[in-house]
Amino acid sequence: MPNNILSDIPVSRVETAIYGCGNLLFGDDGVGPEVINRLKECELPDDVLVEDVGTSIRDILFDYLLAPQIAPRRIIIIDAVDYPDRKPGEVFEITPRQVPAAKIHDFSLHQFPTVNMLAELSEATDIEIRVFAVQIQHIPDEVSPGLSVPVSQAVTQVCDMILEILNHASTTNHPISIDQQGVKDDDHQCTTTEER
Repeated sequence: MPNNILSDIPVSRVETAIYGCGNLLFGDDGVGPEVINRLKECELPDDVLVEDVGTSIRDILFDYLLAPQIAPRRIIIIDAVDYPDRKPGEVFEITPRQVPAAKIHDFSLHQFPTVNMLAELSEATDIEIRVFAVQIQHIPDEVSPGLSVPVSQAVTQVCDMILEILNHASTTNHPISIDQQGVKDDDHQCTTTEER
């Protein structure tokens, strides 16, 4: 038996993994899973993985840290955030180091609370990390499913930005500013099974 079991794990054939974070039962916190639901209706390349990971993204990232050879070449994460200077429904890209303090516990190792696993993956591996943030309007303290109007409208925008990345096989990792009014419903790039 080889000393390093992880070295025998085959390299993943997934080019891009798209993970939606959040909880659909708590208002705008469900925007990540809702984006995933929408993307699953689209015609995507075979080498793209699309998953609603709820609040379990930490476990996935930890696996990638332990065995980067099984990780996809690109990871796209969608999550709800709350910045005081942003408007509800605003979509923007942040770097792993810009993950809000309130979200750090979702990504950090229990043993090393000051270490952000996203940043570790971005800086210590060749994996391209992109985090798309959606500014919330409100997240309830109790179970209350359903997105607010501005956040619901942002779902299409996020999907189109992700499809743009997939279509152009982007290899850059620079945050981009997204014009909230730049994507309209009739500009939606997703082709569903029903539309084909």
